[in-house]
Amino acid sequence: MSRPIRFLLDGEVRELRDIDPTLTVLNLLRYDLRRTGTKEGCAEGDCGACTVVLGELAADGAVTFRAVNACILFAPMLDGRALFTVESLKKDGAPHPVQQAMVANHASQCGFCTPGFVMSLYAHQRSGAPTDSASLKDALAGNLCRCTGYGPILAAGQAMGDDPDAGAAADALAVALAAIQPDDGLEIEHRGRRFLAPRTAAAFAAAVQQYPDATVLAGGTDVGLWVTKQHRDLTTVISANEVAELRRIDDLGDAIRIGAGVRYTDAFSALSDLHPEFGELLRRLGGLQVRNAGTICGNIANGSPIGDMPPALIAAGASLVLRKGAATRTMPLDAYFLAYGQQDRAPGEFVEAVIVPRVPAGRVFRLYKLSKRFDQDISAVCAGISIGVADGRVTDARIAFGGMAATPKRAAACEAALTGQPWIEATVRAAAEALANDFQPIDDMRASAAYRLAAARNLIVRAWLESGAASAPTRVLDAQAVAHG
Repeated sequence: MSRPIRFLLDGEVRELRDIDPTLTVLNLLRYDLRRTGTKEGCAEGDCGACTVVLGELAADGAVTFRAVNACILFAPMLDGRALFTVESLKKDGAPHPVQQAMVANHASQCGFCTPGFVMSLYAHQRSGAPTDSASLKDALAGNLCRCTGYGPILAAGQAMGDDPDAGAAADALAVALAAIQPDDGLEIEHRGRRFLAPRTAAAFAAAVQQYPDATVLAGGTDVGLWVTKQHRDLTTVISANEVAELRRIDDLGDAIRIGAGVRYTDAFSALSDLHPEFGELLRRLGGLQVRNAGTICGNIANGSPIGDMPPALIAAGASLVLRKGAATRTMPLDAYFLAYGQQDRAPGEFVEAVIVPRVPAGRVFRLYKLSKRFDQDISAVCAGISIGVADGRVTDARIAFGGMAATPKRAAACEAALTGQPWIEATVRAAAEALANDFQPIDDMRASAAYRLAAARNLIVRAWLESGAASAPTRVLDAQAVAHG
């Protein structure tokens, strides 16, 4: 090890030496630090029982707070950060206001999930986020209560008040974090395995080139499961988390460039500015803990056929930047996916950024996700639909689906059936039928092949309905707005 991992726990600097590079923060807390308030419910980032909060020093010197899943967070990713667990909250023997609000509102039943809810609310409070019902529901969507006690928990969130640690305590935390910021990258070797966390893009590219078979780590929301669920031994892990150049979002005028280290949460505003549909899709992508850790480029790089972002980005006309050493190349995003588990990425090459064009005004642009749960669920079908219409005719179409094939894929036959035709119901329904020439979906635990094909056809028709003066609401939020006036 070049140097120890340094992080803050309850204001005290902790150092980790000679550790397994893929030791999870959950196991570090429970077995090494004996902080058993953090629970293991699923070990895959789905239930929120293991939620902890990370404090990070931003470029402006302020501290940002993120709720994350400890079960799929590797211990080296604590380097230079502050860690808060449910045990951190008690001050001078008194419960924290978040804990007091939970008690006062009878928000704990069996109690197993309670520490995770407390930490999600704590992060929400420390971030100064609003405590209206809708905001709290989004903040808590990544926490599951199997006793179904959500009403009292939401009431506790509304009653918890402002952050009592704002002001002097926050300033002191910023100073303490500044004191442990590393000057160089992290290198860990332990029993034949290594973890590298370079701090520059050049060093990161060199490391990936040196270890072409390494696991490239961004948020860890996929890679963490390789360890906790598949029990893989990852020989070499190279983390993009500490490379400031890869955490940038650049405005290119007619597009934005999202770096490989940009988390979903950080990209929310920029993508929503391109089109509100991106914001609605991101709200349903995992829970907040997943969005606080996972990255858009990581979702693309893994090539999953059921990833939510690729169909949306393909429909928008996104392109991908790949880098090997100092050389880069750019390709249309849809060309990156070759076959199941295969992408157009050479050994030693990595996804450096995705470039997403602005959606032109007046274009029919719709993003749809169908899943068994509204929040925090994997798609059965995910659609990105982008259609140009001029003088009542379709000028061009970009339509992509996830969950319908072995890769995220464009619907070429459907696009052809639309292009040049009048933008009327008969055209749309004929184009929807052409999807049978584009996809032969499979049956699995999420949906049957027949359901997937029927649903995909209906989404094409839905996009047409929503492009006109639809008389009936077609979205959950629309229905809520109608119900509440």
